[in-house]
Amino acid sequence: MKKLAAMLMLATALVAPATAWARDVTIEARMVRYSGRPAYLAVYLTDPSGAYQSTLWVSGHKTRYYGTLRGWAQGVSQAGSLNLDGITGASVGGGETLTVHANLADALIDAGYQVHVDTAVEDGGEYSDDAVIAVTSAPGTVDGTGYVSKLSISM
Repeated sequence: MKKLAAMLMLATALVAPATAWARDVTIEARMVRYSGRPAYLAVYLTDPSGAYQSTLWVSGHKTRYYGTLRGWAQGVSQAGSLNLDGITGASVGGGETLTVHANLADALIDAGYQVHVDTAVEDGGEYSDDAVIAVTSAPGTVDGTGYVSKLSISM
């Protein structure tokens, strides 16, 4: 009986970490063709209630413009911390595509979480929730409402 209990505990120890695995997710934001300055983008995750969870990517290096990404900026300020190390890059011009690779916990997949993209262009417009897509195991694409033409997610 003790051997059986030991084998069950060992099997549990080997299987339990699998529940914490994560998946590589690719998020692509294709921009509409426009002339003018490149866009700042914030790509971030919200939970099923719509509350900000984490920043996946920010495009644009001038931090003074981050406040124009209003939905993201509000979520970050409520969360109380901003750590952008390794998740920033150049702004994105008209007709270009931003590709973000993220590692999301399996528990977030098909659980009501969403990826949001806010966009802003200096001397242009600002779009909170320019595009929003559900984090699901099935690939998907949605239309944007501002500078984002199409937003897609795949695993």
